Amino acid sequence: MDHSITTELTGFRPISLEGLNGKAAMLERLDNKYIVPANRLRPALHAFSDLFDVLEIDGIRAFTYATRYYDDDDLRSYYDHHQGRRKRCKVRVRDYVDTGLSYLEVKLKSKRQITVKKRLKLQEPGSGLDHSGESFIDTCHREIYDSPFDRPLAPVIEMQYMRITLVAKEGGERMTIDTELSFKAGDVRRLVRPDISIVETKSARGNGIADAIFRGLHVHPTKRCSKYCVGMAATGQVERHNRFLPALRRLQLLDGRALSPA
Repeated sequence: MDHSITTELTGFRPISLEGLNGKAAMLERLDNKYIVPANRLRPALHAFSDLFDVLEIDGIRAFTYATRYYDDDDLRSYYDHHQGRRKRCKVRVRDYVDTGLSYLEVKLKSKRQITVKKRLKLQEPGSGLDHSGESFIDTCHREIYDSPFDRPLAPVIEMQYMRITLVAKEGGERMTIDTELSFKAGDVRRLVRPDISIVETKSARGNGIADAIFRGLHVHPTKRCSKYCVGMAATGQVERHNRFLPALRRLQLLDGRALSPA
């Protein structure tokens, strides 16, 4: 992680996981995503420090996330997103490496285009999809779309990154900062420079405190910045990725650098 970002984090008051979940679980939210180099993120963090607390567990403020995304043989989750379909569903298993927790997570878009995330705690990290997991996915899909989830899934890409989580001192707004991103699919691995972060703001209306601060610093959202879709495109797993070209450019994943065998 860029040293200057670590330094800026010292100005934040810590909040526990229990405190964060009590204030701002934000499982239904509107999101904005920003791709921000460290020299543009530093002044934003300085402004955030008066308004946000930082998640801290056992003295740690940046946590390692390891995630596996699942899709079917036709990569419908990817192409539904690429085509901008209103009805879409992503499935992943996320391991919270530092805490030893693992969750099956299902992300769907509601009729109002609000992101709905549902989670099922797994018994141990590294668990794959079993019958109970498939049943959970089907239940989530029926609740939002009133139809069954009718396609078999298999893991298609792995990714890992460091995540910092900020929560507003007032209200339920949250923000995540992901750095040191790496994507692995098959025998291909792509790395994002450690001084480039993906920042995601999460608020009830999609126009929160953090978004206003970014606007004031002339930092604007990057549309179509799904890490799953960007990773699939960057590792060459898909034929069509035009919608994700702006994100790929800003992450510097188009020129073949940081490309290595897994």
